[in-house]
Amino acid sequence: MSAEPGLRAEILPDIAGIPAAQWTACFPQEAEGWAYYRAVGGRFAVVRDAGGLAMAAPLFTMEYRLDTPFQGAATAAVQAVARRLPGLFTWRLLGVGSALAERCHVAVRPGLDAAARDRVLDAFLALLEAEAAATRARLLAFKDLAAPENTPLAAALSARGYVGLRSLPVAVLDLTGQDEGAYLASLSAGTRKDLRRKLKARAALRIEHRDRIDDVADRIEALYASTRDHSAVRYGDFEDLPEGYFRAVAAALDGRARFVLYWIGGELAAFNLLFLEPDRIIDKFLGMAYPLGPEHNIYAVSWMENVRFALQTGRRLLQSGQTAYASKMRFGSSLMPSGIFVRSRLRLLNPVLRAAAPWLHFDRWDPDLGPARDRSA
Repeated sequence: MSAEPGLRAEILPDIAGIPAAQWTACFPQEAEGWAYYRAVGGRFAVVRDAGGLAMAAPLFTMEYRLDTPFQGAATAAVQAVARRLPGLFTWRLLGVGSALAERCHVAVRPGLDAAARDRVLDAFLALLEAEAAATRARLLAFKDLAAPENTPLAAALSARGYVGLRSLPVAVLDLTGQDEGAYLASLSAGTRKDLRRKLKARAALRIEHRDRIDDVADRIEALYASTRDHSAVRYGDFEDLPEGYFRAVAAALDGRARFVLYWIGGELAAFNLLFLEPDRIIDKFLGMAYPLGPEHNIYAVSWMENVRFALQTGRRLLQSGQTAYASKMRFGSSLMPSGIFVRSRLRLLNPVLRAAAPWLHFDRWDPDLGPARDRSA
């Protein structure tokens, strides 16, 4: 579709319609870059000007359940109401971002001045509105905007009527200036003792690092499904992976995706998918067999394996994502905030969303975060 003079806005079926160099200029170091999105698929919203790509982001659509943030004891009560009023609790959503990415990748060409950015953002939001109308989506949402990097975008969305919600934070361990001994010394005495006890299980494991997984891809998918089924939290369609995800990522990322396999005898007991960047390792997915994995303390073993790998390769940051916060914080991680910005196409409902916002923050209901988290919006 056309935007204001000098701009062209359109929905693309995938990222292939965006020149790789133009996307990479916006995210020069990220493993979840052009090749990653080419591998996992998905539509993109794009605004171009005379200089080429001005703004772009991945899109997803889903039937979003308004009770998705609720976890633990609150889930049963809310789901009972949702079953009685399914039309009220399930809304079609057009999302900016990707359930398969660590954050919302909104590409804005470097060098745009403030006035140009505002024009481009208005064209981008108009494109979203048109697409939401065409797909009958009642909600528009930007998923997992990282702070503080996207603070200007968050402020612009708030000014345009979007309601801000806290998403789940991202756990990051900073290993700057440390070796293994210094890292262990930074933990509490109780955590250090517990970790060393659990690491004795490593003697029964064979640990293998590799880039290719053709011979074990089916088993890896089964281990991921097993771990998801045993999780204490549920986030619906956000946890689903497209068929062949692990094969596609291994083939596309060309050494920037590493699989760490944990064998007990001839059985693959667990896997860990890591994304590698110059200064950061992203612990993307951990999957294990039950009860075999927990019996061999594979979570603790894999954590320390990743710490050692980061130190050995000179990478400063170990990012381990959203969930299982209690263990990650015990092991020294800090929590980096992340936000969701949402609005309804039914304007009368936006005041309702704003009033309900304190109850819709994702971190409020996480069993590891909710009780201690500031409830303020």
